[in-house]
Amino acid sequence: MRVVLMGPPGAGKGTQAAVVSGKLAVPHISTGDIFRANVSEGTELGRTAKRYMDAGDYVPDEVTNAMVRDRLAAPDASAGFLLDGYPRTTAQVGELDDMLAARGTSLDHVVELTVDVDEVVARLLARAQEQGRSDDDEQVVRRRLELYAEQTAPLTDSYAARGLLVRIDGMGSIDSVTDRILSALGG
Repeated sequence: MRVVLMGPPGAGKGTQAAVVSGKLAVPHISTGDIFRANVSEGTELGRTAKRYMDAGDYVPDEVTNAMVRDRLAAPDASAGFLLDGYPRTTAQVGELDDMLAARGTSLDHVVELTVDVDEVVARLLARAQEQGRSDDDEQVVRRRLELYAEQTAPLTDSYAARGLLVRIDGMGSIDSVTDRILSALGG
């Protein structure tokens, strides 16, 4: 099964990605992990990405796309994957489609975790306090959630139009959210 998992900050996406990928017996592929692995291994893509990151700039799509393409070509992803953190732009949606089409496959589902904004704000503020991140005040957290909604709306609209989008209530216990996701995926 080939699945993209989306959701706003604080929705529990990382937790669900780890659990669901295990239940589906496919690798959890996180773009953050891909970046860190390429940088730490000193790959050519990692060195290129590090130059942008060290300068405080966004890593260009072509570098991100190349890293994702390499990761999806790994043997463990041949039977499926759960992709977390990619795509983030409509251009990346097209690139992912092209990557999969070149392998004769396509996405099976795009799961978006939906959440109660006030609950997530409280969650993120508690997490920021636990981690000593004083820069994450309520205004900053709410703005991050607004940006997520603005930036992902074109992606979710595109996937919904193609019949791939499944919206899952991300509120509740980890197990209940996992059960809702697996049920929606037919598992």
